[in-house]
This record gives sequence, C-alpha cells and structure tokens, in this order.
Amino acid sequence: MRLLVVNWQDRENPLAGGAEIHLHEIFERLAALGHQVTMLCGGWPGCPPRATLGGIDVHRTGTRQTFALRAWSHYRRHLAAEPFDVVIEDINKMPLYTPWWGARRVVACVPHLFGGTAFQELASPLAAAVWLSERPIPVVYRHTPFEAISESTADDLVARGVPREHVRVIYPGASCEYYTPDAVQRSSTPVFAYLGRLKRYKGVDLVIRAFAQVADPRAVLEIAGEGDFRPALEQLVASLDLTARVRFLGFVSESEKLALLRRAWATAFASPKEGWGLTNIEASACGTPVVASNSPGIRESVRHGETGFLVPHGDTAAMAAAMQRLCESPDLVAQLGGRGRQFAESFTWDRAAVDTALHLQQVIHTGG
Repeated sequence: MRLLVVNWQDRENPLAGGAEIHLHEIFERLAALGHQVTMLCGGWPGCPPRATLGGIDVHRTGTRQTFALRAWSHYRRHLAAEPFDVVIEDINKMPLYTPWWGARRVVACVPHLFGGTAFQELASPLAAAVWLSERPIPVVYRHTPFEAISESTADDLVARGVPREHVRVIYPGASCEYYTPDAVQRSSTPVFAYLGRLKRYKGVDLVIRAFAQVADPRAVLEIAGEGDFRPALEQLVASLDLTARVRFLGFVSESEKLALLRRAWATAFASPKEGWGLTNIEASACGTPVVASNSPGIRESVRHGETGFLVPHGDTAAMAAAMQRLCESPDLVAQLGGRGRQFAESFTWDRAAVDTALHLQQVIHTGG
C-alpha cells in the first residue's frame, strides 16, 4: 500500500507524546513490511524539513502553531500528485478536514476528541475554537472510515453523529519486551508515581490532593513530566505542607521512566478523559498497579480490582483510600502487579499494526 499519514508532529518533535508513539509504532512496522509510508507533519524551529524515521519519509511544514494553516498547501504543492492509496489523518488536536483535500480515500484515526475538556486547559477563545472545530466532524467526515483507539472514543464519535458501522476499534500496543517487572527495584517504602504532561486538564492536582489524605507517613509521590501547570502544582504542594513528600522529577529519560515504574507501588492518574491510557499499560507491564479515575478511555486500560483500582473522577477521598490500601499491603501490590503484567501482554504493537493494515486494505478494496 502507498500511505500518507497526516499528524501534527512526528516522534522527534520535542513536544511529541502518546499520539506520536502510537502512529510510529504502527506505521514503522508497516514500512518494514514493504508498504510505502509518507508522513506530513509540523516541525519546530531549526528542524530539517525532511527526515526518514523508521522507513517513513517525513515532510515537515510549519510549527505546532502554524501547521493547520500550512498543511493543505504543502500537500497540494508536494504530495497531491503522488498515487497514495489512502490518506490517514490522525485527529488528536484540531481536525484538518482532509476529506476536502481531494484525496482518493481518507481514513480518520482518532485517539480522543477534546469536547468540553478543552475549556479546562485553554483560554476561553482558544478552547472555543477547538470545540467548534470538532463540531463539523460528522458532516465533513460523513463518508470517512474511522479508526478509534478505544471503545470510549468510538462511543464519543457515535454520540457526535458518526455511524457506529464506520468506526473500527484498534487498541494500541505495549512494549512489553522493554517494560518488564523487576521486584528488586521495588521501593521498600510506598512510592506513588505520576508520569505525563503537567497540564491543567490532566488532573495532577487531584492526585496531589488525594495523596495529601494518605495516612502513611512513609509514602512519597514522585511526579515525572513537564508542563505549564507545574508552578501551580508546586504551590499546591507547598500549601498542603507536602514539600518533603512530593518530588517533581521534571523530564525523565526512558531509562529513568522505567526505573520509576518499577520502584513505584502504584501509578496515579486522574484525567477526566483520555483516548486510552498508554502509561497505565506500561505500568501494568512493569508489574505496577494503577489507581485512576473511572473516566472514558482510562477505564479500558485498568481492570478494577485486578490490575488496580478505578475511582469516581474527582473523588480524592476514594483515590486516597485506594492508595492507603496499597500502602498497607505489599502482597496486594504484588498480586495486582502480576495480573497487570498478564493484562499488558495482551496488547502488542505487532497486532495493532496487522489490524491497521487489514482495515486499510479493506478500505482500499471495498471503500469502507
């Protein structure tokens, strides 16, 4: 197949996140199988305009702020004449309305849509722009097949007016050969971890407020990641007199991330909505339980009572009770971690790549 993937960023972008990991894990595998894969994405100041990443021919135009304005013109000038079988648009920020670009076939890949959660993170004018940009999706993409990374995202699309028969759910994989348990590295005293961007909508403040209610004085919370919400979170920690027990690690390398997941007694996640919850699966792969909000997407990456605990979103007392329960029982930590490892092993990137290829081939041959 000759495939064009359109995404706001590639995996080398300093702002790359889960959406970029997802796309590259899948489409680098398809490139290795002999499919021709090209990517159109935004760049960053000083980046080369072209690159080859894992067999993918990457075209960069504009930046995070200007990509939406420049993507179509770059496509028209440099890529429209190429005989692509399918254009795959990853809708993980604002949609680019690729069905209007004139391509033969378009497939929309959706990690999740922001909806009203945009107003929890962005200034009102920008949040309104994001919210409004999603409203035409059922009309603009009415003849477009969708790939969703979870049933929660599929349900969201259907609620917006996309026919359920147009949506194929393909779960992401997990790098279980890298994320592995190591009981020796488990901390001797309770450690809870948050890994991810420090953004308002991620609910890190809820994790901190829950941790403040944990009675065990030995417990610590380690927060890995960067973002513009960090100063407010540091102020919250100080106001709760938690400075000695909450550590901000900043950006961590992959090896540091692995070590944190292995030494933690549980990870904690309190986002109101996610497409899936890749970090939850990575924690499970390391044999580490997860305490998380029972939110769309997240509830599919955690099995309550088996791989961790799901609590009502925003209920910091319930999250604290789950943390305290783990503090009191290293055996429970090990039990949930063992089941988590088995759960994580059911998700592989090879399977996700095969399922994606089969879906794209079906679109090519049948149009749906």
